Amino acid sequence: MTNDRPPSTDTQGPLWEVFTQEEQGAPHRHAGSVHAADAEQALQNARDVYARRGEAISLWVVPADAIVASTPGDAGPFFDPGNDKAYRHPQFYKVPRGVRGL
Repeated sequence: MTNDRPPSTDTQGPLWEVFTQEEQGAPHRHAGSVHAADAEQALQNARDVYARRGEAISLWVVPADAIVASTPGDAGPFFDPGNDKAYRHPQFYKVPRGVRGL
């Protein structure tokens, strides 16, 4: 996992990633990015850009440089360990009678 982004040369302030929630209980989803000097300003900018028409009931803002991600080269070594644990696959579990919607 790496965070090999070059330092920003942008004069608009640090980049913040914005996540919105459309309704209570729904997951937050990535909506886009905003530039802001601090978290409060990032939240206000996110509100103005991504929730101005009532599209969201909740916002999260995260400094973009705080996000660490796997790389496509990590696909094999990083994700493979779960495949050798057969007990994680659903065929090893029985659904009790009367349970629906699984």
